[in-house]
Amino acid sequence: MANLKEVRNRIASVESTRKITSAMKLVSASKLRRFQSAILKVRPYSEKLNEVLQTLSSAVNTDSLVYAAKREPEHVVLVVLASNKGLCGGFNSAVIKKTESLIAEKYEQQLQKGNLQLITFGKRVTDYFSRKYTVQSFDELTENPTAENIYPIAERLLNDFAEEKIDKIELVYNQFKNSANQILVAEQFLPIETLGTRDEDNFVTDYIFEPNQKSIIETMVPKILKLQFYKAILDSAASEHGARMTAMHKATDNATELLADLRLMYNKARQAAITNEIVEIVSGAAAMD
Repeated sequence: MANLKEVRNRIASVESTRKITSAMKLVSASKLRRFQSAILKVRPYSEKLNEVLQTLSSAVNTDSLVYAAKREPEHVVLVVLASNKGLCGGFNSAVIKKTESLIAEKYEQQLQKGNLQLITFGKRVTDYFSRKYTVQSFDELTENPTAENIYPIAERLLNDFAEEKIDKIELVYNQFKNSANQILVAEQFLPIETLGTRDEDNFVTDYIFEPNQKSIIETMVPKILKLQFYKAILDSAASEHGARMTAMHKATDNATELLADLRLMYNKARQAAITNEIVEIVSGAAAMD
């Protein structure tokens, strides 16, 4: 059995760790509330815009739209969203594995030709992928993403696609469901796959368009795409803090259980030491008699 000093040192170490994990849990919970509020505000707006766009586009040939142009994917960009810090369970490793799997299954040819580029948000994925691929990072925007600093990046991607510098863009990130659950997704950002199909029963025909329906759609599509890009960033940020809060909660519970075991061990060791001292005293007294 370990001596009393070793057990006391372990108890002090675990207590210190529990204080740290408990504090990190509270910090993540606070940040989660902020990003959860942001994503819950953006989602209805995004969904309504998509609904309006589907209604409008059902009467227009969307194949003529520049952002719906399907080309042979010679030049591909993967936008990988993760975190700057660790201690969030399998949050970062899951994104890395998903990206590696995506490259191996779909974009090995582009990689061999040097036509695959990664845009990363988060130091963890930047450090990993920069050793293997062409990477452009925006790690500084991961902690506090806003529409003002995210929209210009999305607009640049849209322009590069329209100018045929990029043929395809995919997003890899964790979609926020709740504090304990995140859904890892790899979704196509460009070209847009479909804007909806016409439903004769629900189609509204009493709109008045000025100047015309097609120009309105062409104006709305970039706005909606930029919003979708921003929503993905918020999803990833909320998922990160949800994953970290859950991980720190489990770590705190484990530390509490370990402390209970160590204190029991300490009491047993202390009792054994006291018993040995009593035995020695009694034996010494008996020897003197």
